[in-house]
Amino acid sequence: MTDYSVRRARTSDVPKILALVEPLVTRRILLGKERVDLYGAIQEFRVAETSDGEVIGCGALHVMWEDLGELRTLAAADEWLGRGVGHALVDALERDARELGLSRLFCLTFEVDFFGRHGFHDMGAESVDPEVYAELVRSHDEGVAEFLDLARVKQNTLGNTRMLKVL
Repeated sequence: MTDYSVRRARTSDVPKILALVEPLVTRRILLGKERVDLYGAIQEFRVAETSDGEVIGCGALHVMWEDLGELRTLAAADEWLGRGVGHALVDALERDARELGLSRLFCLTFEVDFFGRHGFHDMGAESVDPEVYAELVRSHDEGVAEFLDLARVKQNTLGNTRMLKVL
């Protein structure tokens, strides 16, 4: 039995999400997001919260293409690490992906073992069909650039592993 639940995020959660993410941004584990961008993407987020309303984890699913989504901004409060919060968030985001009709999930992470336990594998040089690449490369989204392994994001992603899961 868990002493928290996972739900869709609300706009009132944005300050709590920022508080969770900022220490990881400072340690260069996560890429930073502006408050305005979090509000604009709030519908992509799930949060884990305790029964008394404390937000202890967050994660987002961003649709990148007709069959492809990215798990982003996955974080758990330090005192909740190792208690299944991240796993519960990934499970919820994978359910969301299936509901949207996605068949593949991408993530850029230092947490290779964690995502490996969820069925993700190192993409290596794997990419997409040339026609899809030509469409995706037009995107201004940094996650798409990370997926395509474009040079313009290399300085921000050094040490991260590009991982993929087929649902």
